[in-house]
Amino acid sequence: MHYQYVVILKRDNEKYIDRISIFLCLISMLAFIFEQIRSAHFNFFLSFAALMIGAGVIINLIGSRKKNGRIRYKTWLLLSGIFWIGMPRLQWLSIFYFAMAFMEYQAKYPLEIGFSNDEIVLNTLFKKIYRWPDLNNVVLKDGLLTMDFKNNRLFQKVAFDEDEMDADEAEFNAYCQRQLSSANKIPS
Repeated sequence: MHYQYVVILKRDNEKYIDRISIFLCLISMLAFIFEQIRSAHFNFFLSFAALMIGAGVIINLIGSRKKNGRIRYKTWLLLSGIFWIGMPRLQWLSIFYFAMAFMEYQAKYPLEIGFSNDEIVLNTLFKKIYRWPDLNNVVLKDGLLTMDFKNNRLFQKVAFDEDEMDADEAEFNAYCQRQLSSANKIPS
């Protein structure tokens, strides 16, 4: 589908997702260490798993300071899932870790809203499609996108840096007003 305008919105939950990812990696690392202690003999696989996950978290924590906090833990969550397959018990947790790696990627992916002549598409895991007749107003003002729905629902999100926007706010707002007025015309 071709969109006349695409607005990229900020995700403000990245630091919480990072904290959850770090917590899950540390839980895996501790579980591998605990299993090795419980078994009372040296297990190279469990030691390697704990070392790799711990090193990965440390590398990401150091790297986050250099890259303005834009780090992904997807790799370490996937690796944790693979290591959970080799655990003597609770192998089903690997499925959980694989799912969390996928969800971490999706949760950090920039949220995009595409505006076409027929519809408005919110690019999420499961795409949300809105029709122009379902809206009262759509405005982009000072980097804040506001969509006012006829069912009294309001959608407001901060757009990415205004300097990076391809189109002018006034041009985008005029386009939205044209679409809303043509969608809300009563057929004769």
